[in-house]
Amino acid sequence: MKKYDIYAIGNAIVDKEFEVTDDIFEQQNIEKGMMTLVEKDHQQILLQELKGRFGLKKRASGGSAANSIIATQYFGGQVFLSCKTADDEPGEFYNKDLIAAGVDTNTNDNSGTDTDSTGKCIVMVSPDAERTMCTHLGVAGDLGPEDLNPEALRNSGYLYIEGYLITSPKARDAVLQARNIAKENNIKTALTFSDPSMVEFFGNDMKLFVGEGVDILFCNQEEACLWTGETDVKIAAEKLKDSANQFAITLGANGALLYDGKEFINVAPFPAKAIDTNGAGDMFAGAFMYAITHGHSFSEAGKLACRASSEVVCSFGPRLEPEKHAIIRKEILGS
Repeated sequence: MKKYDIYAIGNAIVDKEFEVTDDIFEQQNIEKGMMTLVEKDHQQILLQELKGRFGLKKRASGGSAANSIIATQYFGGQVFLSCKTADDEPGEFYNKDLIAAGVDTNTNDNSGTDTDSTGKCIVMVSPDAERTMCTHLGVAGDLGPEDLNPEALRNSGYLYIEGYLITSPKARDAVLQARNIAKENNIKTALTFSDPSMVEFFGNDMKLFVGEGVDILFCNQEEACLWTGETDVKIAAEKLKDSANQFAITLGANGALLYDGKEFINVAPFPAKAIDTNGAGDMFAGAFMYAITHGHSFSEAGKLACRASSEVVCSFGPRLEPEKHAIIRKEILGS
């Protein structure tokens, strides 16, 4: 039996969330609903503007893969995360959060070896609950093959890849090396596209991560259509079979569309009054991965994932309180 259900590789990012009005996007020339990489000075100027106008709503450790596997851990799984933090206060904050969640990680091995700061993301939540992000990767941009833990990966059931890593040449090398280790050891690979901008602007590079196909792909409706060049999600879903053996397409308020390798499964949504969609897709993937690594069907996994996502959008921040996971797990899976 493997020690870890999931070995993930992703960017270590500290989120700073603000509840904003829509005029900020035009004022700051920011594309709403997308993740944009920015320079440190640009981010600091924006941060001061937001603090002055709106006030900081919440700070949390983030990153797409981290959000997902912390959810998996809280649901009852066992996970490992390879990421990169700096020897600074945000890095200490981030590492303490991983430890508190019970996540095994390599960060104790790489702190103090860098000259840049821990990555930070400004998350702007507009009145329609949409999240818009401006990210400075900091030292996370230097994540590379040396930050992998091959022993932990070989002792895992799945390799989980964060799509945001496609923006960094070093991170691409790390992902491809991890994929090779996984393939050599018959470890399944899961990939999340993470954000429409990763598909829209890095689509050709993303083909490196997809390779000859991944075992499980997570994406939302917009990402599925961008990847396949289709406008109809049902047609896009048919084309996704060329990229993944199985996949899950989140449809927002309309639930999810799954493909288990044999047939399509529609998962009904759970009613929710969304105030912050930041982390919804990450929560979906984390809950889904927990379920399929613990003997549950695709249908059950999709139901758990939709239920957990409907809960996380009802409060600010990318994650739920630890105790909430057990309540949802029992509600949906009965144990």
